[in-house]
Amino acid sequence: MTTEEQHKLLEEEMKLYKPFLAYTADAILDQDVSQYPIFIVHKQGINVGIPLETDHIKGQKLINASSLEEFVTKQLVETSRVDDFKAIYKDPKDNLCLFVVEDGGASFVFIPRK
Repeated sequence: MTTEEQHKLLEEEMKLYKPFLAYTADAILDQDVSQYPIFIVHKQGINVGIPLETDHIKGQKLINASSLEEFVTKQLVETSRVDDFKAIYKDPKDNLCLFVVEDGGASFVFIPRK
């Protein structure tokens, strides 16, 4: 499967979660928690971020809410790479930043909020 096919599959899977994630991103932004919300998408427990209650969503994913600041603190993003990350980070009012953890590793993916 190509990267583009994987991205489309992920975006399709995340349709159920988008309204809830958009609401959560707005709360993170509005409460000045961070200007860089990150949602960790995984299938089993992970010790980063705050687990979101997604039981009301009929999906297969677990999601934690986090931020760039926590990723730096936990050394998932190196301090020297923060400016690079900010340069590629897409506007959180239009996009959701996902950190997708899968068997083969992890990667950042941006998907439209709508």
